[in-house]
Amino acid sequence: RDAIMPTAEPVYGPPDSLPWLDDDDLVIGYDSGDEAYAYPVNVLDRHELVSDLIEDVPVLITYCPLCFSGVVYGRELDGRVLTFGNTSALYQSDLVMYDHQTGSYWFQVGGEAVVGPLTDSRLSLLPSTTMAWGEWRRLYPETRLLTGIAGNASLFSCSRYGRGFPESYQARIWSDGFFFPVHRELLDPRLSSGEMVLTVEVAGATTAYPLDMIGDGAVNHRVGGRPVVVFALAESRAVGAFSPEVEGRALTFDYRDRDQTFVDRETGSVWDAAGRAGAGPLAGAQLERLNTRRAFWFSIAIAFPDIDVYLP
Repeated sequence: RDAIMPTAEPVYGPPDSLPWLDDDDLVIGYDSGDEAYAYPVNVLDRHELVSDLIEDVPVLITYCPLCFSGVVYGRELDGRVLTFGNTSALYQSDLVMYDHQTGSYWFQVGGEAVVGPLTDSRLSLLPSTTMAWGEWRRLYPETRLLTGIAGNASLFSCSRYGRGFPESYQARIWSDGFFFPVHRELLDPRLSSGEMVLTVEVAGATTAYPLDMIGDGAVNHRVGGRPVVVFALAESRAVGAFSPEVEGRALTFDYRDRDQTFVDRETGSVWDAAGRAGAGPLAGAQLERLNTRRAFWFSIAIAFPDIDVYLP
């Protein structure tokens, strides 16, 4: 256990704290409402789990390099706050977490307990996003950046964290070339295994959006009978899902290529990838973020075998 050491007491610094962090490097972003937090994927490649208490919310930032799966969960279950570690085991080529309170084992992508007293329990999903550091920093210039742990606040500034997972790995997954066992009968042919997807959860329903197919765009759709919009920027790999309802009406969005922004048809207001209106009649408005996770399709299909898929 914990041979892949989780980060239990994270320390944050200003955006320029990590000398190796380039604009193209991926981060998992979490917006608490009052502050923004960035967790570099290169750090999570080596530590996978970060537990924190942010504005009285116990959060768990999770990432599995084998699934490229960035997911943020709430750590409170039935009134009890759980503390998580890493079993160093895999299930369907995805990391398996354990909680210290009951010893139950948890499937990371689904946030579901699969062994132990809490079997079939699920952690609550929280809104998050994965995107290039340059884009996140542009959207949140005052972001707090994960830099180390209590007792060693600059631990992650070490140059070894500048080496990420090889980019060729996704091509291997496209052809089902898994490094570790995956039950082939659980794979879903609706998408290729290596397709990067965003899942959006609303009102107990979940839909997967294939990001490689969408590219740059605004996807106006419905999940659980409710309107949603997905903003996607291919170059910066920025993606987020929002409720398009503002002041009691649902907006419809288009992508504007010339400045990589989004425009609603109803008022002509201009919105950024964080769901904020910067110009037009709705300037200053903020769309509500929806609960999402981002991962390779094979892991999503295994965790949610009946999931709906949006096909552009």
